[in-house]
Amino acid sequence: YRSSNRSWKLLPNSHTELYGQCLQFYGQPPLENIALSEFETFAVERLKLLKTVENLGVSYVKLSEQYTKKLDQESKNLNFPYRSGPSEIEKRRKDHISHFILRLAYCQTEDLRRWFIQQEVDLFRYRFSYLSSKQKLEFLHKNNLQYDAISVEEKKALQDKLVNSSYAVSGITVEDQDFYKVPFQDALDLVRTRKVYLKAGYVYIPHQDIVTIILNDFRTRLSKALALTARSLPAVHSDERLQPLLNHLSHAYVGQDYSIQKNVGKISLEQIDSLSGKSFPLCMRQLHQALRENHHLRHGGRMQYGLFLKGIGLSLEQALQFWRSEFIRGKVDADKFDKAYAYSIRHMFGKEGKRTDYTPYSCMKVILSNPPSQGDHHGCPFRHSDPELLKQKLQFYKVSPSGISQILELVKGMHYQLACQKYFELTHNVSDITFSLNHPNQYFVESQKVLGGGKDIKREMDTPQRSQENSGRGSAAAREAAAAANASQHLAEMTEELDSFFQDA
Repeated sequence: YRSSNRSWKLLPNSHTELYGQCLQFYGQPPLENIALSEFETFAVERLKLLKTVENLGVSYVKLSEQYTKKLDQESKNLNFPYRSGPSEIEKRRKDHISHFILRLAYCQTEDLRRWFIQQEVDLFRYRFSYLSSKQKLEFLHKNNLQYDAISVEEKKALQDKLVNSSYAVSGITVEDQDFYKVPFQDALDLVRTRKVYLKAGYVYIPHQDIVTIILNDFRTRLSKALALTARSLPAVHSDERLQPLLNHLSHAYVGQDYSIQKNVGKISLEQIDSLSGKSFPLCMRQLHQALRENHHLRHGGRMQYGLFLKGIGLSLEQALQFWRSEFIRGKVDADKFDKAYAYSIRHMFGKEGKRTDYTPYSCMKVILSNPPSQGDHHGCPFRHSDPELLKQKLQFYKVSPSGISQILELVKGMHYQLACQKYFELTHNVSDITFSLNHPNQYFVESQKVLGGGKDIKREMDTPQRSQENSGRGSAAAREAAAAANASQHLAEMTEELDSFFQDA
């Protein structure tokens, strides 16, 4: 990348060759000049699309009729590709360029990379589902995924095993579709869920499931590409027109992060037991129960639960009192607690070490990072618990048998946040909730609203977020002052629109 006076320089290339296919791995950067205004518009609109992908992913089963219908409409509204056709070249160009712009904004931290990769993978899955069998094969060969379809003779010889081992495959469908012979390490998700036939280090994957392999490949390529992009950030940030926009984009993905609040101390220690049964998500409820029973939590549990409690309003003094009173009921005396554990609690609140004010974990971070091992109680119960243990836990918390069946079905399909959302509906006796659940602290706030006790808490939590956004706009405006007047005005308009979108989302 290099910058010019009013354009972001990307070198020329043939659109027809680059955008001839309706889907790509984004292996080649865009090679053309684009105006700064187009750069900004493309970035904001792709971020809106990815935010829609995230919200739909925790509100509907992915690729369900409602999911695809709503994503079709949003793609159409934002002028992104959503069906293949000759009129799609300009939309594919926009898709290509906007993807690389957001790489610049989302390569900066692990959390940003994780969020960006997940939404891009889900968007890719949705688009791949619309390809015909012929287009899928063309895509595989164009991207050097040379997985060989087994011969008719081999398919007949293995027919019984393929039918018994493969998901939603019958004797008739075996004859009508290709099966691909793939090294098992390239299909670990399918092996883990026992959806394919495994023999001599190879899995036999029906054509309908080859998307799993492609998604793993896409995820790996994108992860490596983001790491490389991060190395070039200093050069990008030297352009004072781009830095404010990229920073603003990277801060917009999470909405509220629950790290800075004015409601500190509004929750008393005496309320925690009651709140854990009424308004805590299952992940925090099980951590609270484990702490009360064992009078101890390992580091992963202390971080996950401690930051959640900080997010709902516990002050540093309250947190120290809470953890000390519980730990000294077990095998830790007060002196050992002060020496071994108090520092980490102060560190969590940004009072020690690098003075980092740690943010409560989002659902995505809980699900994807630091899986629990034997003796741990952190993580996501819907992702990390054995289904039978999860069933027993839900029975203990008096979830109805039909509700438990619905939750376990969602878990089986790996829709963990949707399972948590169903748990919210069942335990609060509501249906069709209007929000997309992506944060344990959001669960708490929404629960308090339903129960009638959260109006003050919600208002207090919203206030610092708006303050942060206003502060971000102010600092951005200061940096933009050195740029040309027109560029400054346009950037202000774009970031204001972005703020408005994510406050409404």
